[in-house]
Amino acid sequence: MSQLAENVSKRLFSLDVFRGLTMFLLIAEAAGFHHNFSELTEGTMFSGLAHQLHHHPWNGLWFWDLIQPFFMFIVGVAMPFSLRKRLASGDRIGVTKHILRRCFLLFAFGVLLHCVYSHALVWELWNVLVQLAFTILIAYAIMNLPNKIQIGISLGLLVLTEILYRAYNPEAPYAQGHESFGSYVDMLVMGQVNDGYWVFVNFIPTAAHTIWGVVCGRILLSHISVKEKLKPFLIYGTVLLVLGIVMDFAGITPIIKRIATSSFTLASGGLAILTLTLFYWAIDVKGNHKNWLKIFSVVGTNSIFIYLFAETVGVQWFRGFGQIWTEGLLSPLGIPEKLIMVINALFVLFIFWYITYFLDKHKVYFKV
Repeated sequence: MSQLAENVSKRLFSLDVFRGLTMFLLIAEAAGFHHNFSELTEGTMFSGLAHQLHHHPWNGLWFWDLIQPFFMFIVGVAMPFSLRKRLASGDRIGVTKHILRRCFLLFAFGVLLHCVYSHALVWELWNVLVQLAFTILIAYAIMNLPNKIQIGISLGLLVLTEILYRAYNPEAPYAQGHESFGSYVDMLVMGQVNDGYWVFVNFIPTAAHTIWGVVCGRILLSHISVKEKLKPFLIYGTVLLVLGIVMDFAGITPIIKRIATSSFTLASGGLAILTLTLFYWAIDVKGNHKNWLKIFSVVGTNSIFIYLFAETVGVQWFRGFGQIWTEGLLSPLGIPEKLIMVINALFVLFIFWYITYFLDKHKVYFKV
């Protein structure tokens, strides 16, 4: 086995950085940066950049639409690494219990987060953690199958999504409103439709992201050469991206993140694979293990914890705590309120980051 293969089998630093950067962006939103930056840049040359930090209102693709696909894809990539020893020992029952427990906790945390958002007991299933609980179950159920079969199943889920939406509303399957298959299921399961038209059944198509992550993780763990790993990543990532874009431009299926259309899943999945390829090549293959990359990697070491912390205590307490200092110190200097709020968001983000740094430095990791 080559030295590179040995290193990859132990730890994939590029994956740590990829996961950490994704989580860094998520907690930046919780710190209030996205909203406050949009307020500050409204009507300026930077307003277009601010738009990229929000979800597209319907048919289109902005940068922020990629964060959830990246997160689900990264979880898939990590699964072969985290489970390989236990699966190799034949402890399939123990691993299955671990996965079921993890998915139950993710589901419960996702439901509880909606209660926190609403300040009331609610039954809402639109959170990313709820979606992730289902995609992990699906990916785990088939992860021991050959890669080609896993890919075939993932594409089958996209075809199933197309059939369900088109069969329910043949005239306008992807129209914005309450007349879609996703909204129909939401009424059945939750008795309500999301104001932003997010739907619970997004986990069906987006399970493909986690499955593709598992396949990529298995390839990275294999003992083939670096070239043999990078080539399929580049080919399939590009094919998925182009296919998703073509489906949208040709009017076959629009790219819509809020209901995770098949074209969106393909395009975002392709970008996830290509992003992993870039990180893997630049960091693990070229050996660019720069110390500054740890700024992001430490955030990923306690990813679920810091997400939950930022979305609850962080949003409800730390923003106000930060304002005591930022407004108290900067307002007397005549600094505009909108700029102060951006500075406050960066200050809160630093607090979130430092918590992950402190936990990582002391080897404290919260596992789900």
